[in-house]
Amino acid sequence: MKIQGKMFIWLSVFILAMAVLYGVWSKEPVGTTALFLAFGLCIMVGYYLAFTAKRVDAMAQDDKEADVADEAGEVGFFAPHSWQPLSLALGGALAFAAMAIGWWLLYFSAPLILVGIFGWVFEFYRGENQNQ
Repeated sequence: MKIQGKMFIWLSVFILAMAVLYGVWSKEPVGTTALFLAFGLCIMVGYYLAFTAKRVDAMAQDDKEADVADEAGEVGFFAPHSWQPLSLALGGALAFAAMAIGWWLLYFSAPLILVGIFGWVFEFYRGENQNQ
């Protein structure tokens, strides 16, 4: 994590220099503000990573002589397949279309959204993937 923190801090220094240069050269407030906000985001992430790196053990990316296999292992559990995002996406699309077409369309989108949410939450409580 130390190297990521350093990278973000150096990126924030570069963005700050570019923000000052851009602001002086172009005198355009919107782009200058966007660059200063990007600087703020980079410095927050860099500070968080550098702060956290002091509290955790050294990882393989912090060792210059580490192999790729040093960080190998279980990453986590990922669902093999799921139809719930499709229901949620269709319900969300109908809900957003209701703003343009008419609020009556929410009566059709709400059940699809509820089925998608409840199905996604309780997906591994029954069926073939119950023991995951």
